[in-house]
Amino acid sequence: MKKTGLVLLFPLLGMLMCTNTPSLKTVPDVDLPRFMGPWYVIANIPTFLEKDAYNAIESYRLDTDGTIATTFTFHKGAYDGPLKTYNPRGFVRDDKSNAVWDMQFIWPFKSEYLIVHLNDDYSQTVIGRSKLDYVWIMARTPTISSDDLQAIIKKISDMGYDTAKIKMVPQKWEHKDK
Repeated sequence: MKKTGLVLLFPLLGMLMCTNTPSLKTVPDVDLPRFMGPWYVIANIPTFLEKDAYNAIESYRLDTDGTIATTFTFHKGAYDGPLKTYNPRGFVRDDKSNAVWDMQFIWPFKSEYLIVHLNDDYSQTVIGRSKLDYVWIMARTPTISSDDLQAIIKKISDMGYDTAKIKMVPQKWEHKDK
C-alpha cells in the first residue's frame, strides 16, 4: 500500500510544482527601482474590482525588505465618482529577471503577476497572467498613441488573450493652476 501511495504522490507533486511556472514569456530583466512609481492603467481585462474604473493608477514602492508596496486608486463609475484605494503587496518570485511577482490583496492568498512587456525607456508595460484571464496595459502618461496601443494589443493577442475582452480605462486629468 505504501508503494502505491508513493507512486501516486510523486506525479501529483510534480503537477503542483509545475503550476508555479509561468507559461507566458516575461521580459528578460526589470530594473526594479526604475519600474517603481506611478503607472496609468490605459486598458485592461478588468477584475471585478476594476469594472467601471476611471483614472486608474497603480503605483509601486520598493520597500527595504524587498517587497513592493502597491497603491491602486481609481474613481468608481465616473471621473468624479467615489475614490477607491487598494494596497496590495508585491513579492518578487524571480530575482534574476524581477519580472515574476506575486500580488497579495488578502492574506494568505497571492495572485500571479507577470511583466510580459516593458518598453526600453520604461514608459509602457503590460502585466499578464498565465491563466490569460486578466491583463493590464499601463503607461507613465495617461494616454498613449493609437499606434502604440494597437501594437501592444497585437502582442497581447499573440500571447493567446481574447482581446475582445480588453476595455479602455477612461483617463482625464485636468491641470489646475494654484
